[in-house]
Amino acid sequence: MLLRVSGAALRRGPRLPTFLNPRLSSLRVFSSEEKPKGTPYSALTVGVPKESFPLEKRVAATPESVERLVKPGFSVLIEEGAGEESFFSNSAYEAAGAKIVKGDQLWKESDIVLKLRPPTEAEVTSLGDRTLISFLWPKQNEGLVKQLQEQKATAFAMDCIPRTLSRGQTYDALSSQANISGYRAVVEASNQFGRFFAGQMTAAGKVPPAKVLVIGTGVAGLAAIQTAKNMGAVVRAFDVRPVTKEQVEAMGAQFLGVDFQEDGSGAGGYAKEMSKEWHAAARAMLTKQCEDVDIIITTALIPGRPAPTMVTKEMVAKMKSGSVTVDLGE
Repeated sequence: MLLRVSGAALRRGPRLPTFLNPRLSSLRVFSSEEKPKGTPYSALTVGVPKESFPLEKRVAATPESVERLVKPGFSVLIEEGAGEESFFSNSAYEAAGAKIVKGDQLWKESDIVLKLRPPTEAEVTSLGDRTLISFLWPKQNEGLVKQLQEQKATAFAMDCIPRTLSRGQTYDALSSQANISGYRAVVEASNQFGRFFAGQMTAAGKVPPAKVLVIGTGVAGLAAIQTAKNMGAVVRAFDVRPVTKEQVEAMGAQFLGVDFQEDGSGAGGYAKEMSKEWHAAARAMLTKQCEDVDIIITTALIPGRPAPTMVTKEMVAKMKSGSVTVDLGE
């Protein structure tokens, strides 16, 4: 028996692992004398350990995704309590077809380990020469990558999948997490802010809307803009890439420009580092904005390098009492 994925787009080149893509649910089976290459799904075990990073509440697989792994034949092991912080009980995973095991057993018996945070040195040692699919951040974790190489392990870095309009788009875990971060940044800011986001007219008087400044208009920034607008705030946004102006204005926010001609668009849709002259002009503009806005949310990032410092201590000192800043760049 041979499994083939339907869809002309997938026949144009090498296929990415089917079990990672939630859209590839249409598998059809047909008879063939030719034996498929590689290891059949029924002989592979996928393990999902509990995240060990402090305060991490996410888990690499939900009961729904476990069902999608079990359906084509994978065996799935879930470490006991792995989904509790995400409100997924052990019984929910068992109902989906997974087996609940202790951590040591999971690392010993799994052919493929799914993880969110980069593994620790001890976890990599437990992995041996098998397969890891995780956020690895190779540029920031060169020692980890070297250890994986020395052990002859196979590793897929989810953070290195190109964010392009291609078959890799459905594997873009960076965007899905950035979208959540932008939304959560506004929620956290509203919890700390001392009054309403939306303006109100009451019998006792008028309450002006909150003024929110979002710095960086990538996925996280756009999510923050949308959330703040939905809550009734007046939103302004700033980015080194002029091409994002149309997106910002389409969402009902005001795009702030810098009085210095330089394009910050980099490869892969990310921003690049700007010149000292541009930063000086940007600081002058942002200093004036800090005196006026109530909330600042910074989202700007440069892959593999420290996030740029767009809001300085001097700017924060000029903000009104009770103002809030949320920094996603740290």
